[in-house]
Amino acid sequence: MTRKIGIVIFPDFQILDAAGPIAALEIAGRIAPGSYSLEVLAAGGGEVKSSSGVRIMACPLDEAAYDTLLVAGGNGTRRLADLAPTIEWLRRRAAGVRRTASVCSGAYLLAEAGLLDGRRATTHWSRSDDFSRRFPTVRLEPDRIFVRQDNVWTSAGISAGIDLALALIEDDLGGEIARRTAQQLVVHQRRPGGQSQFSALLDMGGAHGRFSALMDWMRERLAEPLGVERLADQAAMSPRHFARAFTAETGVTPAKAVERLRLEAARVRVEAGYEPIDRVAEAAGFRDPERMRRAFLRAFGQPPQALRRAARA
Repeated sequence: MTRKIGIVIFPDFQILDAAGPIAALEIAGRIAPGSYSLEVLAAGGGEVKSSSGVRIMACPLDEAAYDTLLVAGGNGTRRLADLAPTIEWLRRRAAGVRRTASVCSGAYLLAEAGLLDGRRATTHWSRSDDFSRRFPTVRLEPDRIFVRQDNVWTSAGISAGIDLALALIEDDLGGEIARRTAQQLVVHQRRPGGQSQFSALLDMGGAHGRFSALMDWMRERLAEPLGVERLADQAAMSPRHFARAFTAETGVTPAKAVERLRLEAARVRVEAGYEPIDRVAEAAGFRDPERMRRAFLRAFGQPPQALRRAARA
């Protein structure tokens, strides 16, 4: 059975968003001949210029039968009005395909087409706040490498398109083909952790550095109680004013910032050594391993022990 995959691009797309999945699917098709037929699509067809200036030849958006539509991201998504024909085509065609997927900010096109309403999704960490404001009905999970709900898949930034493609391959052809594809690509079949390990998500001093000194102070005291009253006192502000100002500046509440800093510290210790998990939990301020385990599952989709095993593999 050959599955026809349509990779949707547009002017100013990110080339790796398209090329990464194309390479993974091509390799899987060599390992399991006849598995995939790939078509690059764009409104109007012809040469489409990426944000790098490199151009890819695309076929026009058409009415052919596709198994999967996969939408690239890129700077072009900042001008959604210019992509109206592509968005309308996705809205119309999505019901007739087995699954729809996006890489990075390609999630903006799916959301604008109404395909993510009420669904869990992810996108590039740097666009998360903007995405949440623009599409409040989408249940954004900003730290995930990729998210699948029903027949809609979304993935994080740029190279995460390869992670997404490997997951699609595993869904289609099984774990062994996905594993061999990952070996050929020289990547993890399942990358450990979430976006926060690669992004500036945890550098939460704020755009203007207003709370950068406070964040450093917090990092040095993670094992201690760090309630909003103590943080406000350190910042020489009233608790109410501090909570508002901190959230406005960093995009997260003080409590969420503390949890993320603790997660950052705990993940490094979990992956780096053989320190007992309960000792890591205590040192990072989680107080007990179960509390830390739940936080890891929310943030990274895996418990601490799984991340440690993956780091040693």
